[in-house]
Amino acid sequence: MLETIKALADPCRLRLLAILDSGEFTVQELTSILGMGQSRISRHLKILTEAGVLAVKRQGTWSYYRVGDANAFFTAISPAMKTELETLDNRTQDVAAVARVLEDRRRRSQQFFDQHARQWDALVCTLLPVPEYVAQLVRLVPQKSEVLEIGVGTGNLLPELANVASRTIGVDHSPAMLEEAGRRVAATGLHGVELRLGEMTHLPVADGGVGCVVANMVLHHAADPLAVLHEMGRVLVVGGVLVIADLARHEREWAREQLADQWLGFEKEELIGWIKAAGFNHVACHRYEGAAGQESVFLVQAIKDKG
Repeated sequence: MLETIKALADPCRLRLLAILDSGEFTVQELTSILGMGQSRISRHLKILTEAGVLAVKRQGTWSYYRVGDANAFFTAISPAMKTELETLDNRTQDVAAVARVLEDRRRRSQQFFDQHARQWDALVCTLLPVPEYVAQLVRLVPQKSEVLEIGVGTGNLLPELANVASRTIGVDHSPAMLEEAGRRVAATGLHGVELRLGEMTHLPVADGGVGCVVANMVLHHAADPLAVLHEMGRVLVVGGVLVIADLARHEREWAREQLADQWLGFEKEELIGWIKAAGFNHVACHRYEGAAGQESVFLVQAIKDKG
């Protein structure tokens, strides 16, 4: 208990705690948010991590810090602390700085996809091959439901979804990607398909507007995966189905630059944990192992628990 209290007894560390309670950030991002030098931020992070207040996740050469659960005393007092952290002197400017960092992540991603839209299918298949899983993904989609595909990209999954859905909405934040998807819809004569421009964290769909949400190789591009999962829950009807296909944890560091990946895949436990935290239950997760040169893929189906 004394070690925890000592670790928390610093204004800068309290600011860090308030920031990291809302998401995961790198040291570089935290220096930008707080306007402090890296050595100072790293020292505070080390103290909080050694006390079990923070946890660190290594992703290639990047380290993401978040509020941890290894310190039982801190876990017990954290609900009361959250309220008090909102009253810190610098809280308003820190919240604004966090928003700028997340917006910068989003902007870089959109610019990348706008630039590479026409080559995207060939690019991703060549650089980051995965086992065939689309048929298994489509089987998880309820028949004759209204389906929302998030991060529709060039629309290569739309023909499969249109075969099982009563209506399909495809959303992407890249106008260039939507243009490519539109060409595919027109060329294949798909019916009941609508394309919309929108962000993963602000979907252009009403509350409870669809019966199924599909996210195919999308979550590892998200600046804040948990926020995206909460937004998926918002647009689903109660009892609606979430279907996710995404990469298992890998070490291809170059994917950050060459494929605009925010995350080098996910661990099964963290993916399921986020999904449950976003209000889903009956979570089923199957791992498809990649062959030589391929990365493994998780296929997840979950049910929206309540409104």
